[in-house]
Amino acid sequence: MDARDTELKKELDASLHARRELGEEYESALVDSFLEKVDQRIDGAVDRRVRRQLAEQQMQTARDSRSPRPTDSWGERFGFGIVSLVLAVPLSAIGGGVAQLPGMLVAWAGIVGVNLVQAVRTNPDLFGRRRSSQNSGWED
Repeated sequence: MDARDTELKKELDASLHARRELGEEYESALVDSFLEKVDQRIDGAVDRRVRRQLAEQQMQTARDSRSPRPTDSWGERFGFGIVSLVLAVPLSAIGGGVAQLPGMLVAWAGIVGVNLVQAVRTNPDLFGRRRSSQNSGWED
């Protein structure tokens, strides 16, 4: 039993005590007064719950609207491609100079792998994998 229930019980006891003292002619007024207090208590509880649910919905809406935007842009892709090509020249020379053809193939495999990872990161639908959509709010 929490403090609100204890307070309501005291109010009920006070109403019953007042009925005994005042008599039956005031019974309906006392009952109406007590029921008004109960209604106020219920209204307060409902208001708190509604406000809490609205706040939770607003927070969820705010979280959903703040979902990270894709950072993929044409400039980022272009820059990454240019950097890859610029680094490909010395990597090819080092790989070819140290281990001839196998070294060059390893260097180019690394370059292609890095670019492939970047392409998949910026475009998840590249190889036909689709992201499952979050709950759309529609029930089946």
